[in-house]
Amino acid sequence: MTEETKNLEELAKEYDASQIQVLEGLEAVRMRPGMYIGSTSKEGLHHLVWEIVDNSIDEALAGFASHIEVFIEKDNSITVVDDGRGIPVGIQEKTGRPAVETVFTVLHAGGKFGGGGYKVSGGLHGVGSSVVNALSTQLDVKVYKDGKIHYQEYKRGVVVDDLAVIGETDRHGTTVHFTPDPEIFTETTIFEFDKLAKRIQQLAFLNRGLKISLTDKRSDMEQDKHYHYEGGIASYVEFINENKEAIFETPIYTDGELDGISVEVAMQYTTGFHENVMSFANNIHTHEGGTHEQGFRTALTRVVNDYARQNRILKEKDDNLTGEDVREGLTAVISVKHPNPQFEGQTKTKLGNSEVVKITNRLFSDAFSRFLLENPQIARKIVEKGILASKARIAAKRAREVTRKKSGLEISNLPGKLADCSSNDASQNELFIVEGDSAGGSAKSGRNREFQAILPIRGKILNVEKATMDKILANEEIRSLFTAMGTGFGADFDVTKSRYHKLVIMTDADVDGAHIRTLLLTLIYRFMRPVLEAGYVYIAQPPIYGVKVGSDIKEYIQPGVDQEKKLQEAMERYSVGRSKPTVQRYKGLGEMDDHQLWETTMDPENRLMARVSVDDAAEADKIFDMLMGDRVEPRREFIEENAVYSTLDI
Repeated sequence: MTEETKNLEELAKEYDASQIQVLEGLEAVRMRPGMYIGSTSKEGLHHLVWEIVDNSIDEALAGFASHIEVFIEKDNSITVVDDGRGIPVGIQEKTGRPAVETVFTVLHAGGKFGGGGYKVSGGLHGVGSSVVNALSTQLDVKVYKDGKIHYQEYKRGVVVDDLAVIGETDRHGTTVHFTPDPEIFTETTIFEFDKLAKRIQQLAFLNRGLKISLTDKRSDMEQDKHYHYEGGIASYVEFINENKEAIFETPIYTDGELDGISVEVAMQYTTGFHENVMSFANNIHTHEGGTHEQGFRTALTRVVNDYARQNRILKEKDDNLTGEDVREGLTAVISVKHPNPQFEGQTKTKLGNSEVVKITNRLFSDAFSRFLLENPQIARKIVEKGILASKARIAAKRAREVTRKKSGLEISNLPGKLADCSSNDASQNELFIVEGDSAGGSAKSGRNREFQAILPIRGKILNVEKATMDKILANEEIRSLFTAMGTGFGADFDVTKSRYHKLVIMTDADVDGAHIRTLLLTLIYRFMRPVLEAGYVYIAQPPIYGVKVGSDIKEYIQPGVDQEKKLQEAMERYSVGRSKPTVQRYKGLGEMDDHQLWETTMDPENRLMARVSVDDAAEADKIFDMLMGDRVEPRREFIEENAVYSTLDI
């Protein structure tokens, strides 16, 4: 018997019943928090708030709550107050403990499993309250019910005292207060007001008539915001289109209910070229779409074509408009409320209930057909916009074919200006987009040729916010980027074919560099968005100053609001004895030699890079349209409000 066989036998003997670990109560949550809230990063921290707020939203969906208040307390704890029925305080039959205690200490306990407590729920699994309790150093709940105030406190998920009556009241509802546990949230326990405000505003849009407020009580950060939209998702569409030119003033709004499933759709066309369709199921943003989106898209295309045929706007010889044609310039919000939603997809944000296709299709078809018949002028504008989009699509197809013949948009024919890397491992490969041949030369010489590729672009690329697809494909710089990435574009886009998992925008630290960066980000957001959502897009952070002693650079200073202060401190630090430091100002990447560029901006060991993410698609859409669109007034207002924060480069 070999030594290895002996060791295996020993291990087999040791693995017996005593090795099986049973985690009781909420221990499992503390042991594996990521299973319940996704991660223990900043995202997971904020997820705690949504778990509690979702419970209050469920009371609103059931028709019992009208006002929810969220407070960031001075010590960075969170309080959520609602005016619902109040969590039940009677003894829960199965546990023999008060129902409120069961809700906060037992996983999968709640009124959301067919017991009649809630018809529709955003908190799907009954783990919310108990998970927040488990991951908090302290949590207390006050229930205002039947004229009494009931109170209970917990520490890291464990009951401190039995549920007690601490006073009388004439109000009703629930107040939950919790402090996140720094042992769990090691990255940060600091809540971001803006992050909370965006989601709270979205919840107010999705729940028509509900009042939701957010108040920050932290010193030097005091602020509050109140949200209340009687227009619901129609107001959401108006908010998204605030900086755009709509082709009709009031959004089209339809709602209906069938088989216990309610569907709301709000939509409005703008003069732009980009579609923005957002869908929600039980207030959960379904980023990957699903059956409700499928039903809406099918109905929209059919109804527009039927109207165009019946009114002879489309002739017999004309082809039908495609879905892409009828959605050009469309902003739409679809919201369904389902008693038993099923989610699928990579991030569990795709609605999978098959019956929703027919229900959404039928409800929206009937309402939209009626709207077009009652509003013939608007109907004609919608059809004519689709016909223009169809002509542009055909022109773009021709341009694409010509382009492929001339220079190729295939991976087998990579652009000549691309200095590719030798590795075929996309997960390790990096593509640096640099402005100009000078910076491109330094980057090509300084890079690690194994996994770093360089694509120089000349001048400022086309502003795609104002361009049709045929014009975009005619632009050589944009074509080169599409080809280098290997993902295709438009309807053919496939993020899994990306040849690089880091797309790094490396422009000069000046005004022109910032403009080129914005143009590139607009292109990526509008036509390569899956790359952005996959987390592949980065912005390089080259230094603006180098502090030299003699011929040696001792320290680099990054651009920012405190750059002059940091420069002054560095100058004082190296002013020792006779040594007199000097400052080298880098107005462009081309002013750095290849060694400096590698050391400061490209070396994975030393470089600083900012990953670009899109937390809120609606907000991002507004910002890109405001910065790069046709309307000047919103852009002027933005500059006037934010100019105080900018760093001038004169």
